[in-house]
Amino acid sequence: MPTDNEKKNVLITGASRGIGAAIAKAFAREGYPLYLCCKNNIEKLYNLRNEITDKYGVSCTCFSLDLGKEDEVNTMFRSMSENGQGLPQIVINNAGIAYYGLLTDMSSEEWHNVMSTNLDSIFYICKNAVPDMVRNGSGRILNISSVWGNVGASCEVAYSASKGAVNSFTKALAKELAPSRIPVNAIACGMVNTEMNTMHLSEEEIQEIAADIPADRICEPEEVAELALKIIDAPDYLTGQIITMDGGWI
Repeated sequence: MPTDNEKKNVLITGASRGIGAAIAKAFAREGYPLYLCCKNNIEKLYNLRNEITDKYGVSCTCFSLDLGKEDEVNTMFRSMSENGQGLPQIVINNAGIAYYGLLTDMSSEEWHNVMSTNLDSIFYICKNAVPDMVRNGSGRILNISSVWGNVGASCEVAYSASKGAVNSFTKALAKELAPSRIPVNAIACGMVNTEMNTMHLSEEEIQEIAADIPADRICEPEEVAELALKIIDAPDYLTGQIITMDGGWI
């Protein structure tokens, strides 16, 4: 990693499992101090912290909160500011949930839950993180999106809409922050081997999807993590990009 990014604090949301946990391990391996947060799987998050600190010796602070609630995000940032380590200079917005089913079967509460977790959380995080980045003249923001944000998916209307909004958010904020040399990018993931997918799809269904992917397999979370490292490592002229990682699928 380049010297100007070494030892900068990294905030990773939704870090207790799947892509978030893989990203946390990859950045810990490179020596980055970490802030990790999740909503429900705090025991898994603490186990991950223990694994990371034992193996890599980096600082790792955990938070449990609902990222869809602005007051809880504000409280987390106050804690970061007061703990001596400082605010994050690299933000990876990974937290997300899905809803599988017909739009007409979806309640308003379920719709708003998807939107608050997948989209509102990014607004609250960036609103807190960006001012300090601008003052310091450096920072990086990476949003974890989905191919369904590019093309939409049947029976995943809310998820697709939220990720489409994440893509537009990424492009727009990148234009705002480009004069400050703060790149904002996103990874649009295809089918990834995560609990969020395996709990809703049978092994047979996953194999059927894999058969439609030119790479002939689904993606592993560690592959997304390696791409995340490369994007953070890229020149700051790379900004406003939605980088699709789907094995040639969509």
